[in-house]
Amino acid sequence: QGNMAFTGKFEFEADENYDEFVKKIGLSSDKVELGRNCKIVTEVLQNGNDFTWTQHLPGGRTTTNTFTIGKEADLETMGGKKFKATVKMEDGKIVADFPNYHHTAEICGGKLVEISTASGVVYKRTSKKIA
Repeated sequence: QGNMAFTGKFEFEADENYDEFVKKIGLSSDKVELGRNCKIVTEVLQNGNDFTWTQHLPGGRTTTNTFTIGKEADLETMGGKKFKATVKMEDGKIVADFPNYHHTAEICGGKLVEISTASGVVYKRTSKKIA
């Protein structure tokens, strides 16, 4: 795997349980529509334990989270809320607790697989590597 396992540009390919998940986390209906089947491009720069994680949304909106494994960081949710969390690395997965969901990300077979869990609803998003 090496320490650059996450670096790359990934384009949304598929997801599961999107609607149930966004209802659980209370995303507003306009944001729900925006996020449905949208080709989010996730760009990850990894330098050792330092990460810059950027999501490019259609219409030029961008969310960037910068964090270091094991240190508290200021992060932003899908809905644009700011919060503090300590991002961990467990078995090659990035693990973070967002205010209302638990999130993991891993590289699996060259794809970026992200899993968010809220109140028992598991939302899975798979993105294929494009760069």
